[in-house]
Amino acid sequence: MRYLTIGTDPARQRRVSQIALGAMLMGTATDEATSYAILDRYVEAGGTFVDTANNYAFWVNGTQGGESEQLLGRWLRSRGVGDELTIATKVGGRPPRPANALSEDLEGLSAQVIKESLARSLENLGRDHVDVYYAHVPDPATPLEVQVEAFGEHAVEGTVGLVGLSNYWSWQIERFRALAAAGGLPTCDVLQHHHTYFRARTDQGGLRSRDGAIGVTDGQLLSYLRAEPGLTLVAYSPLLSGSYVRADKPLDELYDHAGTRARKIALDEVVRETGATANQVVLSWLMGGEIPIVPLVGASSVAQIDETLAAVDLELTSEQRHKLGAAGQN
Repeated sequence: MRYLTIGTDPARQRRVSQIALGAMLMGTATDEATSYAILDRYVEAGGTFVDTANNYAFWVNGTQGGESEQLLGRWLRSRGVGDELTIATKVGGRPPRPANALSEDLEGLSAQVIKESLARSLENLGRDHVDVYYAHVPDPATPLEVQVEAFGEHAVEGTVGLVGLSNYWSWQIERFRALAAAGGLPTCDVLQHHHTYFRARTDQGGLRSRDGAIGVTDGQLLSYLRAEPGLTLVAYSPLLSGSYVRADKPLDELYDHAGTRARKIALDEVVRETGATANQVVLSWLMGGEIPIVPLVGASSVAQIDETLAAVDLELTSEQRHKLGAAGQN
């Protein structure tokens, strides 16, 4: 397994595996026995970074979420796992009442919601703190000053380790960090956005807002990350739900452009050269670049997590990395 350190404050830093395991569908679409087997295999291979959210996965059974956190809590207790694992969860995306589909009607990020949701998440997980606590989606109704103070308060008291932002615009990330610095509060050290080898369009698809698709890593965010090496990007959906390797999983409209076709040619060439799967090449490319990136992968079977974990042993040559990076740039 590869590892990296996340966080800028030595007192809060965590050394985590560079492949994170997403538990979004555990406890709902993925049954308990299978979920336990995947978690066991991940930890056996050296994995230490598990990701969930307080709203996972409400849309499966028409609830408010919490099933994933609860399953993780049961698994942690059954295996006697303690602080050696880094557990991340999120607040802000939970529906205020049972729901079957994503919508804009969400709990938001008021100080009271953050406090109550954190207490619920800790109860679900059976822990007295959460190692990484993300704001799940931006809440324009709550000023960033309020969000900074609320997350900072819980970080200072020790119920939150590292503060993270998920799906935020680059300017919001910068303002959040500036406000935290000005107030002497723990800052945001971890971002969670969609990122993969193919470059996504931001004018359609994704999580919608009036300004375009939120949560999609674009050139502005990549430039910001290069300028702020203390930040770590946790890249969700890096394998595009199987679209790199399965003909029955067509690419989303976000990737319908000429740059994708050029990158597909380069990716196919590297796959032939390495003998690895396209998924493994993509993961290796993400992990080995100049920006600290942790691919966040899900799995519905042990076989899937085994394929993912094998990417750790794939070392791309400098020529292969250049070929992949240069494709689709003209």
